[in-house]
Amino acid sequence: MMLGGLMVVLGGMAAPAAAQADDMAEIRALHAEMQRLEAKVQQLEARHGMTGGGSHVLAGRTLRSGPRPNASSTSVTNPSGQITAMPDLSRLTIGGPALSDDAQAAAAAENTMTESIVPSQPKLDLDSSSPLAITQTGVDSLPPIFRIGGVSVRLGGFIDFSNIYRSKNLTSGPATSWGSFPYANSPNAHTGEYRPSAQLTRLSVLLQGSPTKDETLSGYIETDFGGAAGTANSYQTNSYTPRIRQAYMTYSNTKWGFHVLAGQAWSLTTGYTQGLLSRHEQLPPVVDNNQIPGIVFTRVPQIRFIKDFGRKWWLGLSLEAPQVAYAANGGSHAMLTGASDDTIASSNTTLLYSNAGSGMLNPNAKYSMDVAPDIVLKGALDTKPAHYEVYGLARWFKAMAQAPGGPIREHVSFAGGVGGDVTVHVIPRYLQFTGNVLAGEGIGRYGPAMLPDATFRANGTPAPIPEIIGSMGLIGHPTSNLLVYLYGGVESAGRRTYTGTDGYQYGYGVNDLALASCDVEQISGGSCDAQTHTIADLTVGGWWHVLQGGYGAVMTGVQYTYLRKFAYKGGDGASPTTGGNTIYVTFRYLPFQ
Repeated sequence: MMLGGLMVVLGGMAAPAAAQADDMAEIRALHAEMQRLEAKVQQLEARHGMTGGGSHVLAGRTLRSGPRPNASSTSVTNPSGQITAMPDLSRLTIGGPALSDDAQAAAAAENTMTESIVPSQPKLDLDSSSPLAITQTGVDSLPPIFRIGGVSVRLGGFIDFSNIYRSKNLTSGPATSWGSFPYANSPNAHTGEYRPSAQLTRLSVLLQGSPTKDETLSGYIETDFGGAAGTANSYQTNSYTPRIRQAYMTYSNTKWGFHVLAGQAWSLTTGYTQGLLSRHEQLPPVVDNNQIPGIVFTRVPQIRFIKDFGRKWWLGLSLEAPQVAYAANGGSHAMLTGASDDTIASSNTTLLYSNAGSGMLNPNAKYSMDVAPDIVLKGALDTKPAHYEVYGLARWFKAMAQAPGGPIREHVSFAGGVGGDVTVHVIPRYLQFTGNVLAGEGIGRYGPAMLPDATFRANGTPAPIPEIIGSMGLIGHPTSNLLVYLYGGVESAGRRTYTGTDGYQYGYGVNDLALASCDVEQISGGSCDAQTHTIADLTVGGWWHVLQGGYGAVMTGVQYTYLRKFAYKGGDGASPTTGGNTIYVTFRYLPFQ
């Protein structure tokens, strides 16, 4: 009986003890976050020469800058209004030592140049020309969920449900294949498609640690469900697989103004809102996972070196994974025959310029024969009213060729271009203008319309195709919870042809093909050998921030895009054109915002 009574007493004591432990753990986390934010305030004040004992209001509390009080205890006001002492519970860690205040501030500063002092549930920032919560995952604006030793762990992402309607059937998921809008000969040009999808759901993790007050190491992983395995379908269930969007590590030294990135990330050719640091890319706030025609980007493995000069002038060098898209046109006098070992029709020269994947590469995809990485050299300037960029791009294309009875020869061609980006705060916080351009040869890979990079000369040498990619946009913020945008973009390919011994033209942009059949409607599709000259688009849309609170945030977005595709004129006088409309209606839940 005595033992039973003792068990009851101990059980009654254990329940409040467990509840108290939970409360104390939450207090530790909140206190640690308050100290991190206070350290960030002090760091920003020091950076801008603001000294003294000012104060900052943060979520209803006042943080005092200047000398800190003794951290062994602090005071809080309980609901009854009494002030009680509380021990220092500011370090909630899992294993290892806690970060110092300076290290916490440095970790918070890495790649978050525009971060403001925010409460633990910050309001979505829709004032930017490229709001991070929409275009990325907004993870930088969030407090750490927990720490593992000296490493902070932040989580970001959103649940996305998109409803997609296209006036022509592309059988495409939430990444529109802009260059595939069919001509009138295809039955798909005479019917639309509706395709709901949750594939754009995105998750991210940001890990940050600071060896010293000037150095920060970061790791960032971002994934969605845009992969399509061989078993993927939409019948009863589906198998759309997670994929790497971004996965990279960074090293940053604020004293030297030196930054390194290694891994898969947005190309350095992509525009930036300011600076050249990762997760500040100038991406249009559209829903479509393939952006819109006219935007310049890739998202590939790379190693990048950045030097900033007072966080105003920037210089970057990036070595990025290459791939080449060659043009393969049909017709009776095509450049290539389409055989497995392709042959140049006019000279019977046999070509090898790609191979099927093996090892951990996709065996159903073809990979170009690459000789060197794509190299990007970019300079940038930040001013109060605007951000400016200019860059150069260098590429190399390789193919193996054998003339009848001759030896196998390797042919390498140089390609590349020059580009620039600008973001102007026309009316600060209310209206921004953004524009980008890339012009050169062999740059089709860098545009969402995926125009070809190159064709071939008669001897099998890769012939880079002249191209230009560009867009302009206006991003407005009528209210704090509403964002609207308007974009126009274009991608255009030039001619790269030669006349064969048979008198026909070969290459890309030829003007002696018979193209009248492109406008003849046939349920079987018929034939159309048209080569794309230009793709242009007009896009309008917006986001409405519906809900915000401790439960996260809810947003809804609408995007409308009108597209036109123009082909090179044929020898029979036909000039095929096509176009279409796409509409997105999207709902998004951001649990961490």
